[in-house]
Amino acid sequence: MNQKKCDLVKYLTGFITEDRRKLFKEKINDRTRHLTVVLEDIFQSRNISASIRSADCFGIQDVHVIQNNNEFKDDPEVSMGASKWISIKHYNKKVSNTVDAINQLKNENYKIITTSPHKTDISLFELDVIENKTAIIFGSEVNGCSKEALELADYKMNIPMYGFTESFNISVSVSLCLQHLSYKIRNSKLNWQLNNKDKNEVMLKWLRESIRSSAEIEKQFIKKQNIIY
Repeated sequence: MNQKKCDLVKYLTGFITEDRRKLFKEKINDRTRHLTVVLEDIFQSRNISASIRSADCFGIQDVHVIQNNNEFKDDPEVSMGASKWISIKHYNKKVSNTVDAINQLKNENYKIITTSPHKTDISLFELDVIENKTAIIFGSEVNGCSKEALELADYKMNIPMYGFTESFNISVSVSLCLQHLSYKIRNSKLNWQLNNKDKNEVMLKWLRESIRSSAEIEKQFIKKQNIIY
């Protein structure tokens, strides 16, 4: 983010309360992009919304939503407004968007992990998230991760289970993985926090979501400063 955008963040900060400024400053330091969630063609929107809510609770900034056959619409009663604070990246422009999403993540140096209860390489407890940035793919409710996702993954991972039921609900799986893995990175010597550029980018999103008529306020600021963003 360039200096002009930084100036905009500083300007918009003046339109929120002191308590909210303190809250944003606290929460931005808890955010991470070292770990990210990928939801592949989930059928039930409430499962995606619940996963977004869990991502926010565990400080995961990005959620990637692949829409091949199923369209996602946020369920606010489930997400409880979490989508305001999370950066949701949609992949829905192609017939099959899975390969596009995975290639994008690999270009950003993410290790790709698919979740499955069958024939996996490692368990959740064995996954190393310290050495590399990690993207965890959760597949659809019935069929799980697609063939493309499984073939392109670096590892296939299972969540250990000890009962008769074959698998967890998708949103429960997301929560279990994020609780365990976010604890691991936060208790390591890894520099897992957002860099300054990302912090400003996320802070701008939060400010825009929080300030009524933020778009008009931005226009006035740009006109006043004679700046084109």
